[in-house]
Amino acid sequence: MNSPIRRISAGCLLLCVALLINVTYVQAFWADELNARSENRRVLLDEYSRERGPILLADDTPIAQSVPSDDEYQFLRQYPQGPMYAPLTGYYSYFYGRTALERAQNDILSGDDDRLFVRRLIDLVTGEEPRGGAVRLTIDPAAQQAAYEGLEGYKGAVVAIDVETGAILAAVSTPSYGPNAMASHSIEEQQATREALEADPDKPDLNRAFAQRLPPGSVFKLVTAAAALESGDFAADTEVPGPAEYDVPLSTNVLRNQNQQACADGTPTLTEALRVSCNTAFAYLGNEVGEDALREQAERFGFGTQPLTNDDMNAATSVFPSELDEALTSYASIGQYDVSATPLQMAMVSAAIANGGVLMEPYLVHSVRGPDLVSPIAQTEPEERTRAVSPETAEQLTEMMVDVVENGTGENAQIDGIQVAGKTGTAQTGREEDPPYAWFTSFAPADEPRVAVAVVIEEAPDTARDDIGGGRLAAPIARDVMEAVLGS
Repeated sequence: MNSPIRRISAGCLLLCVALLINVTYVQAFWADELNARSENRRVLLDEYSRERGPILLADDTPIAQSVPSDDEYQFLRQYPQGPMYAPLTGYYSYFYGRTALERAQNDILSGDDDRLFVRRLIDLVTGEEPRGGAVRLTIDPAAQQAAYEGLEGYKGAVVAIDVETGAILAAVSTPSYGPNAMASHSIEEQQATREALEADPDKPDLNRAFAQRLPPGSVFKLVTAAAALESGDFAADTEVPGPAEYDVPLSTNVLRNQNQQACADGTPTLTEALRVSCNTAFAYLGNEVGEDALREQAERFGFGTQPLTNDDMNAATSVFPSELDEALTSYASIGQYDVSATPLQMAMVSAAIANGGVLMEPYLVHSVRGPDLVSPIAQTEPEERTRAVSPETAEQLTEMMVDVVENGTGENAQIDGIQVAGKTGTAQTGREEDPPYAWFTSFAPADEPRVAVAVVIEEAPDTARDDIGGGRLAAPIARDVMEAVLGS
């Protein structure tokens, strides 16, 4: 063999080896990632030839299911109660891929999960058509319905949590959208729907319950009150300064109460200050306990970490800012400046107080089942996340929150025969031309808590600016959701 032929042979051999290495790498290490990509049309076509599993509510009502199709694909994805559950289910689109639970639980729903391997093997032997498994949620349909009806006409969100387990009982975001159009087999319909969603300034495909951070305003005073009680220097009956104006340290600014008047006689107790949502008293408290104690307390309630561990649900991390001076601490203490929180976060604050100070890990998926919709595969077990406050602090905060509902700004959350604990909030947007956000966070029954609810109204187009407040707009919605849970 002469030299040129030897060199060509060696080159071909190297190319073959390189090709074998690349094929081995792709098949052994990269295949799962490639198959999981939403833009992988081959995988999607294969999935459309199988019956995708349903997404079920706590009472087994399907909110996403596949039905036989008479066009080029064998199945069509449908969402029977579309907009009410769209922020949770997301959509399953041939052209745009998957979002929310359709993405987060895709392995089970598509039947590709390793735990379904035996089932797939049996189907192969028996000749049965393979099907996906089912995902059962923790969502209480009565609570979800009450929250959705309460938010009609508003831009906002509601989250309800089982205080003992952390199970999410309701998660509503408005305005919403119809996911059926996104799951259509018509690419033109999908494109038109997607373009309409992207052009809509109200962002109807944004899950405001989990992913929208806003200034929490006065509902954050629960965190400030908790930090003060945990310091050991304050109790519910401790008198604190509550003048009409608070001279903000290190600045020439003045912080005022909403009614421009002193709270109580100017020296309210901590309970009285929370009852009337006294800005000056809580600005004072924040600087007394200090920014580090406030930040630590906020983090023990869940600020600074993602509340839902599955990234595909796009839950936002709530924020307590770093490196505050005394001036900024004054504003942060009342939930302003750069403090921001999701409705899920504020529901977690109430849930921790209601649960004796223990914050449970919030979760949305109750269990997953096999393709027969009966065989259990896995079930979520409640898990303790942190101890947010001591039992003694939780008890004092509960009594203070009950006082807010029975004698203060939260009266619209009262339920006949049931003691309710709550806190109102009206947060400034930071833009003079925009109306404030209305918040309410609560739990019930106060003496034997079962459910915690947080509500935020981001925009109320038909409500006068002066009438926008947590007690007026958000508290009645929270009441209806709590009644729905307690009555179901």
